Amino acid sequence: MKLRSTTPASLSFRKKSLLVALVVVMALAVPIQIAGQAYANRFSDQINALNEEIAKYQTEATRLSGQAQTLQTEVARLSNEKATIQAQVDLSQATFDKLVVDIANTEKKIKDNQDALGATIADLYVDGSISPLEMLASSQNIGDFLDKEAYRSSIRDQLTATISDIKDLKVQLDTQKVEAERVLVDKKGQRDILAKKEAEQQQLLAQTRGQESAYQQLSAQRSAELEAVQAQQRAAIAALTNNGSNTAGSVGTFQYRNYSGNQGACGGGYPSSLCNVRVEDYVVDSWSLYARQCVSYTAWAAQVRFNKRVTSFSGSGHAYQWPSTASALMGANVDNTPRVGSVAVTPRTSFTPFGHTMMVEEVYGDGWIRISQYNFAGTGEYSTMDLKVTSAVYVHFRDR
Repeated sequence: MKLRSTTPASLSFRKKSLLVALVVVMALAVPIQIAGQAYANRFSDQINALNEEIAKYQTEATRLSGQAQTLQTEVARLSNEKATIQAQVDLSQATFDKLVVDIANTEKKIKDNQDALGATIADLYVDGSISPLEMLASSQNIGDFLDKEAYRSSIRDQLTATISDIKDLKVQLDTQKVEAERVLVDKKGQRDILAKKEAEQQQLLAQTRGQESAYQQLSAQRSAELEAVQAQQRAAIAALTNNGSNTAGSVGTFQYRNYSGNQGACGGGYPSSLCNVRVEDYVVDSWSLYARQCVSYTAWAAQVRFNKRVTSFSGSGHAYQWPSTASALMGANVDNTPRVGSVAVTPRTSFTPFGHTMMVEEVYGDGWIRISQYNFAGTGEYSTMDLKVTSAVYVHFRDR
């Protein structure tokens, strides 16, 4: 049973881009295999559609997750850069604040010295109202008179020089303050720009995370729907095969009994390199067939379990093509007699639009055989059952 086309044109089509081209070519060359087919098994169609939607949503969620990670990295970079600028702002602010204090202290020193100079000048003025003769008379001697005069002049000169030096210092501090203020404004501007960019990136990050979450929710919803459809499918298959009873049921020319399905993607010894893949990823096996399809399993089982000679189907590996392809390419015999180790091939019907291949495990008589298979009714899993079908043919590969 098929979920999708079972065979690529050749192993060279492993790359998805070339695989897409192959599908287009096949659609044009043999449209009856790709388009215009209505599966009788509605569950297979639903499962395929849901798997495609889930893959699409997961792809978009993964893309958005990568985009969000890039944005997160950018936000972190901007945050670190902003922190660095903020440290520079703090340092510039501290420098500016210190200069303001230094200038205030300097202005106070200028005022204090100016007051001292004023007092000194006043003293000199008061003393100057005394005539030199009176000052001389009040002095002990001429030397004392000269010392008083020199001292007062010295004090006046020192105060004047100090005031001048402090004024020069204030000019320097004012210049430094202007520069510090310019640096502070510049750093604050850089910080504000970075903060704006960071906010923009944070908003974009939040939007991206929201979109990613939305796609994840869509994927989860479709996964829940997929589980529900698969459960319905299993129930329908169980009903179809009489829930494993020995009473035969039938669909068209098929009769079934003792169905044992849902044994997992890796049942029957099918190798993990093939069974642990998604059907929708179109993984190609050694026989140029798609993994987890009926044809891939029977090719593997015939070669590995029954030591048969099975080579590449070279692009003609649909189940209904096996009788002609295996005969022409591998020298296999084809007849209507089942034997253990042969491959049963059912024809194309509304239930099996591409045909179906099964491994013959036992032959009971009265037309009943025991078979193992993959992808019965589109499950993509391993199952076994008893089968009676008058329209089947059997491919007998040569021993290796």
